[in-house]
Amino acid sequence: MFFLAAFLILLGTIFSVTQLGFLQVRADEIDDIGKQIEELQRLKEMSEAATEPLEKELEGLENRIQSARNSIAAAKKQIAQREQDVAVQYALLSGRVAQQYKRSRIFSPLMLLLTSSSASDLTKKLAYSSSVQEQDNRMIRNFSEEIVKLEDDQVKLAALEKQLGEQAAFFEGEIDEAKEYQQSLASKIATLSARQQQLIAQKLGSLNLPSSLGAGPLYCVDDRNIDPGFGNAYAFFTAGIPHRVGMSQYGADGRAKTGQSHEQILQAYFANFSFENRSAQIKVQGYDTMDLEQYLLGIYEMPNSFHLEALKAQAIAARSYALAYTNNGEKEICTTQACQVYKGGNKGGAWEQAVKETAGKTMVSSGQPITAWYASTAGGYTFTNADVWGGSARLWTKRLRDTNGDVGSFGDLQSKAYDKDSPCMYSAQGYRSQYNKSAWLKGEEVADIVNVILLARADDGTKEHLYQTDKPHPYGGEIWDEARVRQELQNRGISPLTNVSSVGISSVDWGAGITNQVTVGGHSFSGSEFKDWFNLRAPANIQIVGPLYNVEKK
Repeated sequence: MFFLAAFLILLGTIFSVTQLGFLQVRADEIDDIGKQIEELQRLKEMSEAATEPLEKELEGLENRIQSARNSIAAAKKQIAQREQDVAVQYALLSGRVAQQYKRSRIFSPLMLLLTSSSASDLTKKLAYSSSVQEQDNRMIRNFSEEIVKLEDDQVKLAALEKQLGEQAAFFEGEIDEAKEYQQSLASKIATLSARQQQLIAQKLGSLNLPSSLGAGPLYCVDDRNIDPGFGNAYAFFTAGIPHRVGMSQYGADGRAKTGQSHEQILQAYFANFSFENRSAQIKVQGYDTMDLEQYLLGIYEMPNSFHLEALKAQAIAARSYALAYTNNGEKEICTTQACQVYKGGNKGGAWEQAVKETAGKTMVSSGQPITAWYASTAGGYTFTNADVWGGSARLWTKRLRDTNGDVGSFGDLQSKAYDKDSPCMYSAQGYRSQYNKSAWLKGEEVADIVNVILLARADDGTKEHLYQTDKPHPYGGEIWDEARVRQELQNRGISPLTNVSSVGISSVDWGAGITNQVTVGGHSFSGSEFKDWFNLRAPANIQIVGPLYNVEKK
C-alpha cells in the first residue's frame, strides 16, 4: 500500500507539473518557430537565449512522462509478484481453514477436562487451543485484507494507466497541432511577402552592380568622403557586392600578391575537387563552334594588370565553368555576365599567357567539371551557392573567411581581407539626386524604418502599406508615410520613434561574415530583418547588398 500511495503521489506530481508544463510546451513550439525563421532571418540573440530553457523544459516533460510509464511497469511487476505470493498463501490458508473447521467440529471442553492430568495442564491446553484459533483467525483476516487491497490496487493502476495514456495522447495531439501551427505561422511571420522579396530583388537590380569584373572597372563610391549637407546622418556600408560564391577576383589577386600559386588560390575558394586535363568544342552564342582553348582567349573577366597567378586561377575557373555550363560542349554558352563575358578574338597579354600555361587544366568533382562561380568582390567572406541562391548546395562551394589573419572589427576586415583593394570592398550602395548624390539618411528616416519594422511585427496585415514613400505603390495600393506609420503604432499601444541619435551594429559573426544584430533607439533587430525592411523602405535605390554590413555616422 505504501508503494502504491507513493506511486500515486508521484503520478499526481507528474500530471500537475505536466499540465503546467503544457503552457511551456506551446511557448517552446513558438520559440522553435522563431529558431527556424532565424535560419533565414538570424533572429536576435536574446530570442536564442530564451529558447534554450524552453527546449530543456520540453525535454524534461518527456522524461517525466517516461518516468511515469516506467513506474507503472514496475507497479505491474510488483502486483504480479503479489498475485503469486497470494496464490501460495491461499493454498496454505486453505489448509489452515480446513484444520480450524475440523478443530471447531471436534473440540469439546469435556474431553479436555478428562484428558488433563491436572488443573494446570487443562489451563495450558485451553490457552494453546485459543492461541491456535486466534492465529488462524488473524491469518484469515490479513489474507482477506490483502486480497481486497490487491484488487483495489489493480483497479487504481488501470485507472492511472488510462489517465497517463490520455495525457500522452493529449500532449502528442497538442504538439502536432503546434507543429501545424508552426508551419502556418512561419509563412505569416516571414518578414516579407514573396511580392516584397521580388520588389527588393528588382530594387537591387536597379543598382546595376556587376557580378564580376567582366563588366569593366568597379565604380563604388566611398560616401564617407561625401557631405550630405545635414547632420545626424547615417549610411549603411556593405562588405563586398553580390554574389560572393566561389572565387573572389580581387581576392585572388590579393592572394597572389602574398605569394600564393594559382592552385593554392583555387583550393582556398573551392572544395572537393581535383585538377584534370579536359578539352571540348564549345558552342558560343553568336559565334561558331570553337575549341575550348580558343574560346578562353576571348574571355574578358579579369584585367591584365592583375597578378599572373590570379589570371591563371581565373583561366582555370573560366574553363571549368564553360565545360560545366555547356555539359562538356553539348549546349551553347552566352557571352554576357549571365554566363561569362566573351568578346571574341584574343585578349592577348598576360591573359593569353595564363590561358596557355594552364591549357586543359580543369577543376573536376565526381568526374565532372565544376561550375566554378566567381565574383569581383566577396568583402572578406564567401558563401555556398545554397546560402546565396537557395536550393541544394554544391559540394565545391564553401564558406570562407577570406582574410590574412583573424578579424574582430570592420577596421580589421578592411586591412586584412584579400580583396581589400577593391573599391567595393566597403561601400554604401545606392544614392538619390539630392544630398550630393549620397546614400546618407537622416535620423528621422532611420527612425521611420524602425517604426515600419515594429508595425509589421505587430500587425502582419499592415505590410502592404510599408513600401518606400518616394515611389508609387508597386501594386496600386496605399503607402503609409512616416506620420501614418507613427499613428498606426500609437493605435496599437506602441511608442514610435521620431528621431534617432545612435545606430549600432551590436553583434557580428566574424567567423562567418554576418551582421547578427542591429540596435536602434533601444530596439534590437536581427541583421537580416533590419536589412530586408531597410531595402524595402529606404528611399531611391539605397540598399544593403549583403549579409555583412556596418553603419557609419556623420
